[in-house]
Parts: sequence; structure tokens; C-alpha cells
Amino acid sequence: MISPISTLTESIDAKPVIHILHENSVWIEPLIAHLELNGLPYREWFIDGAELDMSALPPKGVFYNRMSASSHTRDHRFAWEATRGVMAWLESHGRRVINNRRATALEVSKVEQVIALRDHGLTAPHTVAATGVNSFRQAAARWDRPFIVKPNRGGKGTGVTLVRNVRDVDAVANTFGTYTLDGTVVLQEYVKPAEGRVLRLEFIGGRHYYTVSIDTEGGFDLCPSDACQVGTAFCPADGRAKFEVLEHHETEEVERCLAFLSDSGMEVAAMEAAPDAKGQLHFYDVNINTNYNAEAEARLGNARQGMRAIAEFLGGELAKVPFHRHNFASS
Repeated sequence: MISPISTLTESIDAKPVIHILHENSVWIEPLIAHLELNGLPYREWFIDGAELDMSALPPKGVFYNRMSASSHTRDHRFAWEATRGVMAWLESHGRRVINNRRATALEVSKVEQVIALRDHGLTAPHTVAATGVNSFRQAAARWDRPFIVKPNRGGKGTGVTLVRNVRDVDAVANTFGTYTLDGTVVLQEYVKPAEGRVLRLEFIGGRHYYTVSIDTEGGFDLCPSDACQVGTAFCPADGRAKFEVLEHHETEEVERCLAFLSDSGMEVAAMEAAPDAKGQLHFYDVNINTNYNAEAEARLGNARQGMRAIAEFLGGELAKVPFHRHNFASS
């Protein structure tokens, strides 16, 4: 699929549609199904490389940024960089953008995420940033207990490693040039989650939609998308599902989460946190390319479906976009 950006021209009579910016067609299939079910017009913008004429006018409509921080793991190395330019172009022309340029920048910096989380009164694990392999080794030597190391820009758990000893440090250091895209890693206190499960708080259109409880036994790839799942959906230790939607789950942090997301330009997003033994949530990841697990939703009778809610949200925003058909006929 080729990005449509280079061929776009603004027609004065073009009807507004929902524009979906992405680089992974599989992840947007459930959303498209709900858009079509609701009769909502849409257009895909598959962004890998992009030719952008900055003197051109963007088309009318609502622009939903579904770009993934892990795009480089699917051979779309510069998709994110291209998207940042597109975001600036759209916003400079006053287009309605969901998950805007600020959100795009924050998505790919764990360092900035931790700072922003703390600025909004949310608890994050003790974190040290290190740029360059020598700085990483020096920082790692100061830890006297197991810790997590992750690339500053990751996505889908890419590169997240629990470091227990010098061999683990060496394994990261010896591949540092390919381990991190921007030369920076974060070393983070390992908060052992209560019951071995972390929480993923899902937000759509400025409200908390639901919370998912996720088993971490299988590692740090916690992508809930059905396309990401391999093997059994149930954990052998206790028979619980890997992903469980929690009904009526609210925490005292929700209002602070909403303020954080609003200030960050994130309207459709997920925030992951590890609850400690005392129930305190330690927020360690935020992403705007959120996915949902259909099996987990089905176990609750599909009363709540994330992609359906996004489609309805996008439809509501599209209805707000002004559209006036011009009549050039002589009177």
C-alpha cells in the first residue's frame, strides 16, 4: 500500500471523512469493520515513506493518528518521523487531529513520559536515563537489585529486559547500536506486580473506558491485539485469562490520568501500571496506538467494545466538521 499524501489535492466540494494514519493494516481491521457498520466514510493513510507538498491543503475531515512506536520492527523505519511532519502540516491548517503532534512526540520518549507522569502527580518507578553504551554500563553498575532496561523508543514491549546480573548487562551493551534507535535507554526499578498482573487503563475521547488486567508470566509483550496473540489465551498457573476486562474498575488516579492525557494531546490511549502489594499503581508506559482484546470483551458479553467506541467517537467528531457545498451555477 502506498501513502496517498503525495497525490492529495483539496477540492472545495470534498466531503469530510475520517482519515486513519497508520502503518499496520492488520491492527486497524477491527476499527474499519465498526466504521463500515456505522456507515462512516473513511480513508486509510498508510505511512511508511511520504512525499509531502507543504504548500498543498490537507483534505477536510477528522484525522486519527494510529501510528505505532514499534513501526520500525515491521521494516517501517521512518514511518514515525514522517508522521510527525504530517501532524505539523495538518495542525498548521487547523484540521481536527486526534492524538496530535505533542502526543506523537511523547509516544516515542520513555524519558519524557516519566517526567510528564510525575508532573501530574502520578507515581512512576525510579528511573535513570542513559545515553550511550558507556553511560549505560556506568548506570547499571550503581544498581544493587534487579531492574528493567528498555529503549527510550520501544513499543509493544520491544527490548524490555529484566536485568539480574552482569551477563544481562553485557547482553544489552553488546547490541547497544541496534538495541536503541536514539542512543538512549532507561533503567527502571522493577515493581513486582501483585498477583503477577499489571493494569492497562484504556481511555477514549477524554474518558476512562475500561481497565484490563494482564498476566505478565509470558514476558513484556503485552499487546492486547488479537493479531498479537500466539498460543493459549489462558495462564497455566491459575487458569485465568491473560487479558481480563475489569467491570466497574475505578482508581483514585483516574482524574490525574485524564489531566495527563489532556495536556499530552492523547485522546485515544492506554496507560499501563503495576500495582504493588499495597495497591499503589506505578505507571510505566503510555501509548496512543492502543488495541483491544476481542476475547476479553466477549467474555463480558461485548457490552464494551473498544473499537466500536472509537468508531462512535470518530463519527461524533466528524459530525462537527463544517461542510458547505458551493454552488457556482448562475442565478
